[in-house]
Amino acid sequence: SLFCYVPICHWVWGPDGWLAAAGALDYAGGTVVHINAGVAGLVACLMLGKRIGYGKEAMAPHNLILAMVGACFLWIGWFGFNGGSGLAADGRAVMAIVVSQIAAAAAALIWMACEYVENKRFTVLGAISGAVAGLVAITPASGFVEPAPALFIGLCGGFICYFGATRLKHWLGYDDSLDAFGVHGVGGIIGAILTGPLAVVAIGGVEGSIVTQSVAVAATVGYTLVVTFVLLKLVDLLLGLRVSAEEEREGLDLVLHGERVE
Repeated sequence: SLFCYVPICHWVWGPDGWLAAAGALDYAGGTVVHINAGVAGLVACLMLGKRIGYGKEAMAPHNLILAMVGACFLWIGWFGFNGGSGLAADGRAVMAIVVSQIAAAAAALIWMACEYVENKRFTVLGAISGAVAGLVAITPASGFVEPAPALFIGLCGGFICYFGATRLKHWLGYDDSLDAFGVHGVGGIIGAILTGPLAVVAIGGVEGSIVTQSVAVAATVGYTLVVTFVLLKLVDLLLGLRVSAEEEREGLDLVLHGERVE
C-alpha cells in the first residue's frame, strides 16, 4: 500500500531520508519494494487465514505455461527495472543488468539442485521460482556489486528462498499461495543485508555496512508489519476480509466477473 511504500521510499531514497543519511544502500528497491511487499503479504496471509481445503486438497498451480510466460516477462522486464534505476544509460546500468542475469540464473540452478536433492526431480515451477528469488535478492545490490558477488547473492537467495517457500510457511502455519514472503520477503532481506559487505566503491561510489543494512531491514519490516495490520484490521471491520465459503469454493473470477480462464 502507499501508506507503506511512500514513507519507506522517502527514508531510503529521499534526500533527507534518515536511512539514506545513515548510508543505507538500495539501488532498485530491495527494501522499498520487496521486503515491504513480502512482509505485507505475510501479515495478510496470517489475518486472512488458510484457504478452504489447504493441506488436505491438491492445490497445484492453475497453468504452468502461463506461469512460465509470466516469469519470462519478469526476467526480461527486470533488466529495465534494475538497469534503469540509475536513470542513466551508462556503465553502471550495464553492470546492473549483467549482475541481474547472473543472480537470476544462479538462483534458478540452486533451487533446482535443492529440488533434486529432496525429490529426485526438477520442476518448471521450481526453476521460475528460483529465478525470481535471484532477481529479488540482487535488486538492492544491482548498482553496487560486481559479477562474482552477484553470483554469491544469487546462490544465497535461491538456496534460502527455497526453504522459505517450502519449509517456513509450514513451520509457521500460514497459507501463502504465491510465496510472497518466502521469495520476495526473504529474498529482499538476504539481498539487502548482503549489499553492505559486497558493495564495490568503484561501481557505486559508496561503501556499504552490514549494520546499516540490517537497521534498514528491521525498520522496513517493523513499519510494514504494523501499518499493514492496522489497515487490514480497518478493512475487516468495515467490509470484511474474506468472502463466504460458498463464494470461495465457486471461485472469485466467477463470483465477481462471471467468467474465468480455463
